[in-house]
Amino acid sequence: MPVEFLGIAATNDGSETNPRSGASFDKEYTLRLARAHEDHGWDRVLFAYGSGSPEPGTAAAYIAAHTSRLQILLAHRPNVSYPTFAAKEFATLDRISEGRLTVHFITGGNDHEQQREGDFLPKDQRYARTREYIEIVKRAWTEHEPFDHQGDYYRFNDFAADVFPVQQPRPDVSFGGSSPAAYAAGAAVADIYALWGEPLAETAKQIEAVKAAARAAGRSTPPRIQVAFRPIIAPTEELAWEKAHRTVDTINSRRESGAWSRRAGAGSPQNTGSQRLIAIAEQGERYDRALWTPTAAATGGAGNSNALVGTPETVAQALLDYYDLGVDILSARGYDLLGDAIDFGRQVIPLVREEVAKRDAEKARAGARAAAEGALR
Repeated sequence: MPVEFLGIAATNDGSETNPRSGASFDKEYTLRLARAHEDHGWDRVLFAYGSGSPEPGTAAAYIAAHTSRLQILLAHRPNVSYPTFAAKEFATLDRISEGRLTVHFITGGNDHEQQREGDFLPKDQRYARTREYIEIVKRAWTEHEPFDHQGDYYRFNDFAADVFPVQQPRPDVSFGGSSPAAYAAGAAVADIYALWGEPLAETAKQIEAVKAAARAAGRSTPPRIQVAFRPIIAPTEELAWEKAHRTVDTINSRRESGAWSRRAGAGSPQNTGSQRLIAIAEQGERYDRALWTPTAAATGGAGNSNALVGTPETVAQALLDYYDLGVDILSARGYDLLGDAIDFGRQVIPLVREEVAKRDAEKARAGARAAAEGALR
């Protein structure tokens, strides 16, 4: 199966290790980072969502108008707009990008962060609302006759869109989460299910949970699986581990000084994904071929935060281990956003693609041999 690489479409150069050097929305940097991904083998970039951050749809439209191949993954929280409006926004952006849009729907795992924009629903109800929201958006993308809707969270009559996506029948829908409620909602309606990087054994269990939820929802084909990491690479193993320890030291120092924080409310994280990352870090620092958890521990399990540490060859092989589990979208984001995107694109992506091509060719040969042997029986 093909493999795809997802990077980050940050709107400034700040990260857990580096203070941003300019405004929250730095137009020149945003474009420079996107073009670095486009020029170095990445398939798409994520425009993330934060309650106080630059509006990602507008930033995505800007990048879509200034790139030609790079695909866009747009994060969207259902609480910030009505689904019929969002469907038109997404269809328009798919038109601007000439069919390069995927939408990642975020239910929201932190009550404090959700309440910053007026969302006071409890978490399990948010998942149910997201599912209903996605179902409405899909209808608005594909139905050319007016339709009504009366659900638990949305009600309207006689809606008829006059703008439709380039992609037919519609753009893909992405969804993430690590709780039973998330599996049930996302596996029912998503084309892509996004997970944070965990040890191989735990990732395999999550994939099976997503597949089981898809079967329970009556789907014959489960969502594709995406897994996200923070790669830390260097020419030698020793240099990579030195770089990894420097990274964690910097994160700890900036957190202790108040220069960096989760900014999602005080206390332990409420979302299951972050809780899982913290628990895994408490059980050990190193897993499998290259997974390293102190980066997650240092950030309190904030988002995609487990690292893959080593030479480009080691990190490529570690990614292939996840590919062998059935992961075909590999998400990676460094701490020096621009430099790491270029280095990863030059040094890791070609190694993974080459090995995937070899494996696919071998599978094709094996299938041909099996078919030939069957014909002789």
